[in-house]
Amino acid sequence: MTRTPLRPLASVIDARAKGENPNHIEARARAKRNQDMMVKQRRRAENRLLMLGISFLVGFGAIGVRMGTLAASEPAEPEAIASSSNILNQRADIVDRNGTVLATNLTTQSLYAQPPLMVDPIKAAEDVLKIFPDLDAKKIKKDFTSGKRKFLWVKRKISPEQRQAVHDLGEPGLLFGPREMRLYPNGRLAAHILGGASFGKEGVKAAELVGIAGIEKFYDTKLRDPAMNGAALELSIDLTAQATTRRVLNGGMKLMNAKGASAVLMDVHTGEIISLVSLPDFDPNNRPRPAIKGDPSLSPLFNRASQGLYELGSTFKIFAAATHIEKGLANKDTMMNTQTPLRIGKFKIRDFHNYGKELSLTDVIVKSSNVGTARMAIEAGADAQQQMLSDLGFFEPVPVELGSASQTRPILPKYWTDISTMTVSYGHGIAATPLHLATAYSTITNGGYKVTPTLVKQPGVRPNRSSVISPKTSALMRDMLRQVVTRGTASLGEAEGYEVAGKTGTADKPNPQGGYYKDRVIATFAAVFPASDPKYVLVLSLDEPSVQAHGEQRRTAGWTAVPVAAELISRVAPVLDLRPIVAPTDQIPYIKSKN
Repeated sequence: MTRTPLRPLASVIDARAKGENPNHIEARARAKRNQDMMVKQRRRAENRLLMLGISFLVGFGAIGVRMGTLAASEPAEPEAIASSSNILNQRADIVDRNGTVLATNLTTQSLYAQPPLMVDPIKAAEDVLKIFPDLDAKKIKKDFTSGKRKFLWVKRKISPEQRQAVHDLGEPGLLFGPREMRLYPNGRLAAHILGGASFGKEGVKAAELVGIAGIEKFYDTKLRDPAMNGAALELSIDLTAQATTRRVLNGGMKLMNAKGASAVLMDVHTGEIISLVSLPDFDPNNRPRPAIKGDPSLSPLFNRASQGLYELGSTFKIFAAATHIEKGLANKDTMMNTQTPLRIGKFKIRDFHNYGKELSLTDVIVKSSNVGTARMAIEAGADAQQQMLSDLGFFEPVPVELGSASQTRPILPKYWTDISTMTVSYGHGIAATPLHLATAYSTITNGGYKVTPTLVKQPGVRPNRSSVISPKTSALMRDMLRQVVTRGTASLGEAEGYEVAGKTGTADKPNPQGGYYKDRVIATFAAVFPASDPKYVLVLSLDEPSVQAHGEQRRTAGWTAVPVAAELISRVAPVLDLRPIVAPTDQIPYIKSKN
């Protein structure tokens, strides 16, 4: 800024030359400067008043527009979009395919203590222990009376009766906080599917519910998303079918003296899992702690259907037959060499019974010949076998909405030698889950289209499905599996009216010390029904079954898993609205009355 002097030298000299007083020059300059400053200040004030006026106009205009909008809108209760707590404590319900609630929230209370506010800490501790006798008496008394604790949780969840009892104590240092707890109204029914939820981040006024296993964990983010706006997560499970499956499986496990059991019921076309049961199970309302040591499969938390890796025995033979026919190496009537034992190097492969020198390819499956299946596999080659098993999903974890399944990878031969090719063909030397097997049998019997298992209800058959085998080969496989039930190793598997087809599998259990147990097996029956128009696949497994029948101790699947599966199919099929196939009236024998 350039500052103009009040007494310019030139003006002073000029004034003196004219005989004027130089002081008048300074007075005039000062007056002009003051006048200029006043003009600037006035303009600045005018601009500020103008801006203030515009601001008021815009502000009151916005308020007016908002008031007009509200006046023109429909009246509604305001919704709180924020609270004093930063804990998100809402969680969506989970329902079955028919809308029946599987998991929901229940409003309850928590109990906490502030010892500095207590009138009589010792009496308060004694009274609390009377209401909650499961608490650690020594710890509660110490926490209430030590003077070191200003806050402590007493109970995370309490019932209305317990709340009233504490309230009646009249102790100001015992306070309540609101809570939402996860409730599973059906108890154990879908325990391994739902998994469970627990408290995450906690505060006095709220607690976060987070999934810790199963569907609750897999869809944890979605279930806690406010954008769901009260919509429930709809599963593919049918609760009635689930209850029927658990009831029959539990009874069968006890009848067959098995230590564990599992069953998977799946829609062969959509891959929807209709029921999934693993026994023993647990109540997700009171989820037990994971086992720290010992065999994890003995824990009720262990999901045998999606976590249990088992050699599934002769259920794999149908895959060898499908490979053989798909490669054009044989047809269903081609005779196969079944002379036993089959020697390869230092190994011998034997059949459970001696079936003579040869059987047709169909009878190799019906009678369950290890030798015939092994010869099919070695003739087709290891590459073809691996390709078939890979296409059926046996080389990867099952892509289902269970964390336990995504972490369970099948156990494959380290080196795929000729002997491996032979043993894998009849289900030894490869370990997979019952869920793997159910998925593969769906593909084999539904026309040859690959399915992806899911626990979420689907709108319909998924488009653009890839083909694993031809529809013609799939029809042949169904016919072979049907004959296994009508005249083969699964003769106890018929459920009248529902055309059951399937394959048995009995595999010796591996001994952790090496080799296999001689008296412990995994018995499996993979069934499809109705065979003429497949709708569902059922894979039922029993762990170490043993039953006395016809004067002998029986452990094979034909005597253990098959009759349990037949009972289950006869009970669950009506639940699924499957109409039994009734023989025409002209085929029903006429019985003459004696009267």
